[in-house]
This record gives sequence, C-alpha cells and structure tokens, in this order.
Amino acid sequence: MKKILFFMTLLVMGVSFASAQTNADIKFDKTTHDFGKFSENSPVVSCTFTFTNIGDAPLVIHQAVASCGCTVPEYTKEPIMPGKKGTIKVTYNGTGKYPGHFKKSITLRTNAKTEMVRLYIEGDMVAKDAK
Repeated sequence: MKKILFFMTLLVMGVSFASAQTNADIKFDKTTHDFGKFSENSPVVSCTFTFTNIGDAPLVIHQAVASCGCTVPEYTKEPIMPGKKGTIKVTYNGTGKYPGHFKKSITLRTNAKTEMVRLYIEGDMVAKDAK
C-alpha cells in the first residue's frame, strides 16, 4: 500500500511539474504582406515578417514551408529568447509565371503555444508591355 501511495504521489508531482513548465509564444507584427503592383520586368520581390517571442521559454522555428516553389522563406534558425525578435524573409519569384494576381502562403511549425502559424503574401504582377 505504501508503494502505491508513493507512486501516486510521484505521479501527481509529475503532472504538477508538467503543467508548470514554461512555453514559447510567437507574435507577428503582421501576417499578410501585399506587394501591390510590380512589373514582369522585375519579377522577384521580397518582404520580411518580424515576430517576437512573447513567451517565457526559447522559441524554435522547426519548419517554414511555402505553398509553391515560386515562394522561398528564409528564417531565423537559432532559438529566439523570450522578449527577443526574429524574422522570416519571403521571396516570390514570378519568372515564367503568368501576369496577374497571386496569393501564396507560408506555413510555420514552431514550439510555441500555437504550434502552426500561416503567413500570406499577395500581389499583382503586371505584363511587360503594360503600363
């Protein structure tokens, strides 16, 4: 009986410890960027999303995946300490794409309270001969 009580006590202490653990949390300045109109003559455009770790543990971005190969995310690889900032640079390459409106997404997987965050870019690539 004493062994059972001892193990139950350890179990309760373990659950209490687990619930008291700290978490990273991510907050973006913005989650959408509109490039507006840009020419097919200069089809590569980039923007930077800035985020802050508003949690109380280091924030790690495990993965950043774009919705297509024409969009490439680059992100801060090292852990972001609580209160510090990091960036995600997103480059859209419209070379060989039809002019017009586009909207792409970048899915981030992190160790934050909200493990998955989606960022969006959009714009209008105007044909070379259009003014």
